[in-house]
Amino acid sequence: MAIARGRRFPIEFEDAFPQGLVLMGELSADTEYQSREERASGRPVRQKVDELTGKGQWKATVTDPNEPNSKRASFDVTFLADVQPVPTTNEVLPGMRPVELAGLTAEPRGVRGSGRCGPGCACGCVRVARLGSLRAARKGAGHDSD
Repeated sequence: MAIARGRRFPIEFEDAFPQGLVLMGELSADTEYQSREERASGRPVRQKVDELTGKGQWKATVTDPNEPNSKRASFDVTFLADVQPVPTTNEVLPGMRPVELAGLTAEPRGVRGSGRCGPGCACGCVRVARLGSLRAARKGAGHDSD
């Protein structure tokens, strides 16, 4: 049985990312594609809106220090919020800050054109996450209580 596109599964941050996550750079609006002609005509860039919640989509690149495969360690996360989420943690290196995601859900994303994931699908189903908010990473290495 395949998992329909758009199905979201709640998952605890600590279960998904036992060593935490590192935000790389800043969050930005996730915008709709514009053709060269649309850009030349001055069409305004539109932010994507989540079909289920109606909230604006924001995106950021994160790195999972627990992922041994370097090609899978960094990936984009989609944030759903009415206004741009702002991380509250300090940078540990320029452009890098530990973060913890609140209200985390995972959504299957097919890559073979079918829009569905099923047994044996090599689409990396849980690598794309959506969340309700961004909260400060826990003190220390991300494992102490707030």
